[in-house]
Amino acid sequence: MNIDLKIQDSVPLMIYDDECYVCIQFAKLVNYLAKGRLYLVGHYTDFGKDLRDNFLDSNALKMFWFIDSKTAYGGRAAISPLFSAILNSSESFPKKKIQKKNTLRCKSPAAVFFRSASLLTNSKKIKIPNN
Repeated sequence: MNIDLKIQDSVPLMIYDDECYVCIQFAKLVNYLAKGRLYLVGHYTDFGKDLRDNFLDSNALKMFWFIDSKTAYGGRAAISPLFSAILNSSESFPKKKIQKKNTLRCKSPAAVFFRSASLLTNSKKIKIPNN
């Protein structure tokens, strides 16, 4: 399947680390607030890997991403567009059940601090090429 078609059919979307406990909790909160208006994708899913390989750069796994039809926003740069989409999006996707994996990283208090600091220090914007 053509990745350009898949991404245009799936925006707005959020990509999160689906192997990290803290990140999964964040995705659950976003999923609850969005009420099905965002498509959520794990970094380590097939679609997440396709997105990383085709649109994002080598730092993609260091942060969560929000992608709309024109731009991929990573980390700190993603916060404002993400919450704007939660409040204003009219898209409707099936509400996603966020699955916990048996071997999750980032479950300690230090991990919460590290992930929070990572959110504040990492920020990136990448233009999505036109179809």
